Amino acid sequence: MTKIPTCTCGENEPGRIIFPCAGQANTGQLSNLAAVELTEEGYGSIACVAKLAIGDEGLVKSAMNADEVVVIDGCPLQCAKKIALAQGVVPAQHVIVTDLGIGKGPSKSYTPDDIETVVSACWRGVGKSADLSDPPGRQE
Repeated sequence: MTKIPTCTCGENEPGRIIFPCAGQANTGQLSNLAAVELTEEGYGSIACVAKLAIGDEGLVKSAMNADEVVVIDGCPLQCAKKIALAQGVVPAQHVIVTDLGIGKGPSKSYTPDDIETVVSACWRGVGKSADLSDPPGRQE
């Protein structure tokens, strides 16, 4: 009988958790590639935004207890941020790839320099704000 592997996907992460949108367009792919690179560089640990979306208790708890949550969205739709907020997870940093001057296009239309642009933005703290809890488009 084959044992089905379990997925921890970001659970038990005490430090910084990175949720990339990992969307289909190049900017979504860049969010994921940057999160992988950031994990390899020791910036934090990539976690599965799809698992967060289904409200996985362990991952939600880990995100709530993390020192910092970073969300990397590919475009202004801000799907990953909306998913985080829906689970009560407020990101300390929210980077939108298209805001970094990278146009949205086909899945593979990116360069190594584009990946570095997103990685560098995270290291520099681009996307940190006093209040990231307001959902996009909310008006007072």
